[in-house]
Amino acid sequence: MNASDLLDLSLAQAARLVRTREVSPLELVDACLARIDAVDNRLAAHITVFADEARSVAKAADAMLRAGYDLGPLHGVPVSLKDNVAVRGTRTTAGSKVLEHWLPDHDATVTERLRRAGAILLGKLNMHEFAWGGTSDNPHYGAVRNPWNTERFPAGSSGGSGAAVAARMCYGAIGTDTGGSIRLPSAINGVVGIRPTYGRVSNHGIIPLAWSMDTAGPMTRTVEDCALMFGAIAGHDPKDPTTSRAPTSDYLADLGAGVDGVRIGVVPGYFFHHLQPPVHAAVMSALETLKGLGARIVDVDIDNIHGNISAQLTIESAEPSTYHQRWLREQPQNYGADVRTLLEVGEMLLATHYLQAQRYRTLLRNEFMAAFRKVDVFLCPTLPFTATRVGEMKVVIEHGVEEDMLSAIMQYTGVPSLTGLPSLAVPCGFDPDGLPIGMQIIGKPFDEATLFRVGAAYQGATDFHTKAPRL
Repeated sequence: MNASDLLDLSLAQAARLVRTREVSPLELVDACLARIDAVDNRLAAHITVFADEARSVAKAADAMLRAGYDLGPLHGVPVSLKDNVAVRGTRTTAGSKVLEHWLPDHDATVTERLRRAGAILLGKLNMHEFAWGGTSDNPHYGAVRNPWNTERFPAGSSGGSGAAVAARMCYGAIGTDTGGSIRLPSAINGVVGIRPTYGRVSNHGIIPLAWSMDTAGPMTRTVEDCALMFGAIAGHDPKDPTTSRAPTSDYLADLGAGVDGVRIGVVPGYFFHHLQPPVHAAVMSALETLKGLGARIVDVDIDNIHGNISAQLTIESAEPSTYHQRWLREQPQNYGADVRTLLEVGEMLLATHYLQAQRYRTLLRNEFMAAFRKVDVFLCPTLPFTATRVGEMKVVIEHGVEEDMLSAIMQYTGVPSLTGLPSLAVPCGFDPDGLPIGMQIIGKPFDEATLFRVGAAYQGATDFHTKAPRL
């Protein structure tokens, strides 16, 4: 295979070819590194690249296979990490000048589990500073650009992860998601990403944003890839007391089961309100596709869903400001202006605001859990608009009216964030400018397997996930 053919492989395909020794780990690593050299000067997706280390590990991975040692499902496959995920002895900045020289003395659990599954770590990916924002317009390491149109933003905060996967610079990446930071860049960059159930994946060794909502998960080009990578990192971790002891699943087992009889819930008064027309059309078409595959579409009322943006912004302001309180006083000049402002605003919230938001979370979760007696999953847009221009903080969604992008961007992603439910972002179309559109599938607690099943059925009937940006 030539380098272009190698880069077009899915993660699952690459893993299979390595295992049958039709492709070597070093060939995969060299192809990814050449791609980074060719395009990342236009995308700014990386903060650090492990070129020499990755090549050394690739050679070792090949030798192990020749000797009969198979480390696991990701053996020899290059993946990358968002730069708030610790790698022992390697600079981990969280996209900030505050931590520009920090060298962790341990691996994050996610890092450790990827290594254990045989993955080769390729680099650390750019992000919105400390994950507190939705644009990945980073003042310290450069504004990440969208590979579909480099004048557009990649969303955030895992913008580097989304851009790197879409641009074929790695076969999969880890992102983190508090208010939507995996799902938003997945939609905007046309890739797949999962926010797990809160407590399904360990946060040990990951720089926190808001403790009560933080999650980590894979971003890949296909649902199969996402399920494969997710299986390697999911599960209880004694180093993280918030992780659940609920058993994990074989997340690949039901990918071919289809959706005949699956009940898909929609909240018509909210899920399809206030959308750019191409987003509305793409998600409605996705529902029709799934209906044609045998799924049942069920209208559901969630009485208190409209309060989710306010509650999310309250919690996602108060908790980061608590974590950053000392640094904000000691070195405020080392924060970008936008993040510093958000952290200062978080200190002005009253305890009553925070507690009311937490009470609302319980109410909203209870309403969704009751609704799950009628449906198996919910489906809605990931965000109501497609990629805006880099640096813009206003967006026009309908009627020519400009509005604040930060609140608009969380219109749908806040629901799983507040309730702790798992949510899978899947590409479902393009707007007239060729910019990706995504939907999210929301599931029951610890039922990520059903999300992968529905997503795989959809990808089996469509080809949006096979498209690649031209750089």
